[in-house]
Amino acid sequence: MDDYLQRIGASRTSSLAELHERHLLSVPFENLHTHMDTRIVLEIPWLHDKIVVQRRGGFCYELNGLFAELLRHLGHHVDLLGARTIGDGQRLGPPLDHLALLVDGTWLADVGFGSFTLRPLDWESRQDQHDPFGVFRLVDVGDDVEVLMDGRPCYRLDRRPRELAEFVPTCWWHQTAPESHFRKGPMASLARPSGRITVTDKVVVVRENGHKTSTDVEDPAAAFLENLGLHFRQSNASGVLRQL
Repeated sequence: MDDYLQRIGASRTSSLAELHERHLLSVPFENLHTHMDTRIVLEIPWLHDKIVVQRRGGFCYELNGLFAELLRHLGHHVDLLGARTIGDGQRLGPPLDHLALLVDGTWLADVGFGSFTLRPLDWESRQDQHDPFGVFRLVDVGDDVEVLMDGRPCYRLDRRPRELAEFVPTCWWHQTAPESHFRKGPMASLARPSGRITVTDKVVVVRENGHKTSTDVEDPAAAFLENLGLHFRQSNASGVLRQL
């Protein structure tokens, strides 16, 4: 875990807010393994090797799964919560579509949703919560909790604590199903103090202080390496995944 802390530029005395922020500024949200036909394994040693040793990123199950382990190592109580993402037209994704964290029964932490909050959210508050990346609000919907960003619903959380292994089937679906948005194309995105950089196989988009620039990509492998330090080689297979 000391290597993990070094990876994100934090220390054992860092606050939860600092750990959360530094993680988002250091570890990209990315789906490249899906397009390299490498199966994601939701086990801590595998995730540690990928994110810490290989200095890669991942999506929610990977990023929040390993971040939960780090927080527990530092003395926090962490519950894994399943969520259903909310798409256009208020359409709910499948159960366990997303993984977020409830820390010490007080804070909603999420370093695996791409463009989202920079700092943890107050789990008990139902008022607007102002964050450098937007205005957030938690809303009770029956027994669930819905998270809004700038007035737009992002996902709906089930309050029941889960185990990481419970997310394996949906993780597999996201990697293999043609309907999964992670199968649409390779992408990686990293938060910056004043914005975000997102790289796909077609374009590099940089948002800084409210300004947006877009550059076409000619060589995807070069774009991922140059902008985010990620090694990528497109597979010719069609969702047939191998295990490392």
